[in-house]
Amino acid sequence: MTTTLRRNAQALRASIAPGTVIVASTGTGPFEQVMLDGRHTLTADEPKATGGGDAGPGPYELLLMALGSCTSMTVHLYAARKQWPLEQVVVRLRHQKVHAKDCADCEEKPTLLDQIDCELEFIGVLDAAQRTRLREIADKCPVHRTLTSKIDIRTTVAA
Repeated sequence: MTTTLRRNAQALRASIAPGTVIVASTGTGPFEQVMLDGRHTLTADEPKATGGGDAGPGPYELLLMALGSCTSMTVHLYAARKQWPLEQVVVRLRHQKVHAKDCADCEEKPTLLDQIDCELEFIGVLDAAQRTRLREIADKCPVHRTLTSKIDIRTTVAA
């Protein structure tokens, strides 16, 4: 990140209201972005294979990281409340575009759907019933609920 951009990021960070995120291109490459939330500064980019500089995770990787971290936190909170011996949660996620099942043999342009595969690993001395319940709780994390609900994104252009 350039020195000017770093100074601008510090000034922006101080003015960000809680719950707000600012994302701005860095000018370093076609895809590199700086992301600010008022407390943290992160970088996003695309891999070199797709024309980026690989300075940070790509947008879909960030999405998977958000889902995975929320899933792990939700499961940990539930297990702690129940006083279950959960030591660690490992969440492995993968995003891909897949053909819609009802359109696999369509003659028209194939319809692709977003699919996220999520594998959970619970480390700790847990019985089968506890593992089953933690699996159910995993899908109740706030990010999972957001991604599986109707989302209304309203885009405007600043003056």
